[in-house]
Amino acid sequence: MRIRRLKLSGFKSFVEPAELRIEPGLTGVVGPNGCGKSNLLEAIRWTMGESSPKSLRGGGMDDVIFAGTATRPPRDFAEVSILLERDAGEQSAVGECEVTRRIERGAGSAYRIDGRDVRAKDVSLLFADAATGAHSPALVSQGKIGAVIAAKPVERRLLLEEAAGISGLHARRKDAEQKLRATEANLARLGEILGEQEQRAAQLRRQAKAAERYRKLSDQIREVEARLLHARWIEAEHAAESARAEADAAANEVTAIQAAIAEARAAHDAANAALAEKRNALSEAREQGHELAHQLASARARRDTVARRLSELERLDASLTADIGREEALKGDAAQAIATLDQERAAIEQRLEDSEASAARLSGRNCMVDEVHRLCGFEAACQETREEQLRPVPDSNS
Repeated sequence: MRIRRLKLSGFKSFVEPAELRIEPGLTGVVGPNGCGKSNLLEAIRWTMGESSPKSLRGGGMDDVIFAGTATRPPRDFAEVSILLERDAGEQSAVGECEVTRRIERGAGSAYRIDGRDVRAKDVSLLFADAATGAHSPALVSQGKIGAVIAAKPVERRLLLEEAAGISGLHARRKDAEQKLRATEANLARLGEILGEQEQRAAQLRRQAKAAERYRKLSDQIREVEARLLHARWIEAEHAAESARAEADAAANEVTAIQAAIAEARAAHDAANAALAEKRNALSEAREQGHELAHQLASARARRDTVARRLSELERLDASLTADIGREEALKGDAAQAIATLDQERAAIEQRLEDSEASAARLSGRNCMVDEVHRLCGFEAACQETREEQLRPVPDSNS
């Protein structure tokens, strides 16, 4: 694998887009101290997946972004691209490959290989398979030679493995070991889950048996409920038929009662008409009775007068009979007086007969008064009949 081109934009001192072509042979960068020669090497290491800000001489990863000067504002992102060329002897495909890393201030880094978004791990494996990377001994920076000379055996072993091209295998082995440990943890967890699932399966089997029993009982209950509902329906049908029969009987009874009420109302109207006639006749009879009572009182007064006159005449007759012997001389006058008295007696008797006839008529009028009293009793009986007919008919169902 060879680096053919390096493009920088906004990385540290490279505020403007810059491109460095690395031709076959020896390519050198010459300049004074502080011109940014070390930034080129750091850009390559950063693109290869360097994740330590201290290795890039910064306090944070955002420090690789151009921080600005007195005349230039700071940038919000930095981007570095490396164009790689692969040899035909490698296992990977032959051709060119472009690796790009971009960082935005406060948002983190993103990697792309040939325009495809990839993980940082994929970039590290790409360079590890080519026996290089961000910490490859082929990338010699300031103080790196002294560090190699003073390296410990373990660090020298890492350098030799990278030089031998097996660092990618170690990385893949480490990744495989991590996957195996994760798989073992997953298998252990799967065993626990299987145990829990067995318990749940046993519980579910018990629940399934209970559900089957519940289903059978439910079917039996539904069958019994259906029979019960059918029996209730038949009973309700009989009850409905009985209720309809009772309703028809009640309707017939109501019709009969309404007819009786109509007849009673007709009779009541007739009775009211007859009662009105009787009341008119009663009023007339009362007037006649008052008149007859007045006449009766007058006749009684005349009768008393006649009775007193008769008493006086009897006393006079006795007196005259006693005085006949003494007053024979006055016999003629007495005979004439007797004749006169006989005429008056005949007239009084005639008057008495007339009075007796008047008394008979008064007794007839007393009969009319009795008839009036009888009519009053009939009116009271009609009123009681009317109240009984207007009284509400009791319900036959109650």
